[in-house]
Amino acid sequence: MIYYVYLIKTIKGFKNKSYVGFTNNIKSRLLKHNTNKGAKATRGYKWELVYKKSFFNKSKALSYEYELKKDRLKRFKLLNVYNKKKY
Repeated sequence: MIYYVYLIKTIKGFKNKSYVGFTNNIKSRLLKHNTNKGAKATRGYKWELVYKKSFFNKSKALSYEYELKKDRLKRFKLLNVYNKKKY
């Protein structure tokens, strides 16, 4: 099974927020976030996928998720790369 660590951000028009998560189904998870059935911190906002990284090992994926959640500078850099590609 493939596991993903992902970074999402709020779409334009909402307060500027980002969220890091872990899943084995990106499309389903993003849909949950956007229909207020995802994590409590993501409710009330609309989200877009910024970054994803795949893993074949669940524990490595969870370790990377923890690292990305704690490293705000790394998260900020990923958001900047996304914004540059977008425009």
